[in-house]
Amino acid sequence: MMAAPPVPVVLVTGAARRVGAEIARTLHAAGARLAIHCRHSRAEAEDLATRFNGARPDSAAVFAADLLDGATPPTLIAAVVDRFGRLDALVNNASSFHATKVGAVDTAIWDDLVGSNLKAPFFLAQAAAPQLDASGGCIVNITDIHAERPLRGYAVYCAAKAGLLGLTRALAQELGPRVRVNAVAPGAIEWPQGTDDFPPAERAAIVEHSLLKRVGTPADIARAVKFLIFDAPYVTGQVINVDGGRTAHL
Repeated sequence: MMAAPPVPVVLVTGAARRVGAEIARTLHAAGARLAIHCRHSRAEAEDLATRFNGARPDSAAVFAADLLDGATPPTLIAAVVDRFGRLDALVNNASSFHATKVGAVDTAIWDDLVGSNLKAPFFLAQAAAPQLDASGGCIVNITDIHAERPLRGYAVYCAAKAGLLGLTRALAQELGPRVRVNAVAPGAIEWPQGTDDFPPAERAAIVEHSLLKRVGTPADIARAVKFLIFDAPYVTGQVINVDGGRTAHL
């Protein structure tokens, strides 16, 4: 009798809330074991893990870490492998997002936005590469449609996401043929919390400019991530825009 294939292990950064949590739920429902990364949202992460383990024992664990700390990527990857014995996919979802008016940007703002959106994904990918090579795994980066078409008032964020887009394609070359690297670029999915950066009229205009004339959901992003991990063995170096068709005529 042939042995059953190993259950894949996926690390999702920023997985405690919002889009990250939906990605984690979707991948867990597809049969993966989940390494749930969080920074501050430990209670939400633990609740998610409890639910996953209740549905399927020993299928999830929480890893709290500050991705802006340069020592974190190798120690986080090592902790996940120590806990689960392998790593099959890395989803770089954790991200900072806020306006950056030119003339008011300091190094702390720069370090936060570039650190979370570009630096951390690179060093996590570098640390994970040997494990992903061994498992024939993959990386999915969560970029943004504004990586290619910048959003006024968000210069540093857009530049960081543009870097992550370029990194996606570069790593696909560097890590192939064993490791696939792709990205999902959301459009209007969930409006930022605790900010008035997008007043109702502006939100309505953004939605109206999309071809589908509606806001997307975290599930739309999660399904695209699931496809790239489980159902796209011949896809690498690509970006899927999940934006209701907004970039088709920006």
